[in-house]
Amino acid sequence: MKIAKYIDASGSPRIARVDNGQLIPLRTDGPYQSLADIIAADEPITAATSLETDPPIAIDESVQWLPPIDAQEVWAAGVTYKRSQAARMEESEAAASCYDRVYGAERPELFFKATPHRVSGHLQPLRIREDATWNVPEPEVTLVLSPKMKIVGLTIGNDMSSRDIEGENPLYLPQAKCYNQCAGLGPWITLFDKLPANSEIGIDLKIVRDSEIVFDQQTSAAEMARGFEDLVQWLARDNHFPNGAFLMTGTGIIPSNDFTLQVGDQVQITIDGIGTLSNPIVQGS
Repeated sequence: MKIAKYIDASGSPRIARVDNGQLIPLRTDGPYQSLADIIAADEPITAATSLETDPPIAIDESVQWLPPIDAQEVWAAGVTYKRSQAARMEESEAAASCYDRVYGAERPELFFKATPHRVSGHLQPLRIREDATWNVPEPEVTLVLSPKMKIVGLTIGNDMSSRDIEGENPLYLPQAKCYNQCAGLGPWITLFDKLPANSEIGIDLKIVRDSEIVFDQQTSAAEMARGFEDLVQWLARDNHFPNGAFLMTGTGIIPSNDFTLQVGDQVQITIDGIGTLSNPIVQGS
């Protein structure tokens, strides 16, 4: 089951099921008054199904999407794919051994990524920093976690990264990762009773510039060196998430060192079983 957030004709945020090219608006005047309430339910799919609905709305260009997040924090994992390990070592000679060691270490790299106001939804802009010259998108399977740290669904994440800032010094990671419009989530959440196997989760990244595809690459969650549940249990250690959380699980697709995003680029991330998240790239005010 797919659950989205959007802005209705009155300008108010709403949640809806996504089914057969339509939005099925949910009435949230009962026990589940927000998307976070549904995620926190013992059985989120049952909770969403129990809500009364309004007439369906066709999904077309007029839909104003919102990121499928309420008050949750967004966290991210790094160096979970071999390609990510190699890229991080290439960008920072000084920290190459750190990235090499963490790839095979028991403890993963986990870092805070974004607060909700820094997150963009489907078709909303993502930002490249004005003080960076080497910026890339990072397509990531993103876990939707309940307050009990149960994986209840998946969404698509774009962990935007300023590689030159991080490469200058690993201590600059927060500045390379966390800033206005630094994270994309969407276009919706896919709720699961049982997650698909990693081998069934294909990931595709395309970057369109001036109507031409300038980057096109694919991978699979099967290439991950760490499991989803392992990442979650590390995140939950000595950590409390009263509203639940989103956890980006790392990227296996990183453009080559001579590629950087430009203003006006369109980043399109497709993940099997979820959909396609598309965002235009902006810079400055």
